[in-house]
Amino acid sequence: MGRYHRSLPVETVRIKIVTENKKARHDFFLEDEFEAGMVLTGTEVKSLRGGRANLKDAYAKIKNGELFLYQMHISAYSFAHYDNHEPERPRKLLVHKRELKKLIGKINEKGYSLIPVKVYFKGGKAKVAVALAKGKRKFDKRESLKQKDAKRELDRARKSQR
Repeated sequence: MGRYHRSLPVETVRIKIVTENKKARHDFFLEDEFEAGMVLTGTEVKSLRGGRANLKDAYAKIKNGELFLYQMHISAYSFAHYDNHEPERPRKLLVHKRELKKLIGKINEKGYSLIPVKVYFKGGKAKVAVALAKGKRKFDKRESLKQKDAKRELDRARKSQR
């Protein structure tokens, strides 16, 4: 009866984005992005499903050979009473060893850090997209804003010609 279980094709795995760190693209040059699983408690998962998370000042750091996510705010679950989680506790990220070794090599270079870009559910499991990032200086930020404005003006001009 259940002998021939068919798994879903890759295209049909549902991804539900919980939150994105839009400020990261403004403040950093994002070089290499990878996916990591998160070790969460039950109330954290419930809050994430409700979309109650914030990546504003979050960062990832390697500690004792493991990857942890710091300062990610997941709001307390409103229906939990005594066993609620701490909103900004460090959360362990699950990555393959080869990815971790690659990250350790890159982070030891000056100016690199790990920044979470988005949190999402993929196939029912909470994931975080973490990017290897290098900080932008003030003139870099101004330059990227100028390019963004120029592109916007060009798009407006094209749209008005139609």
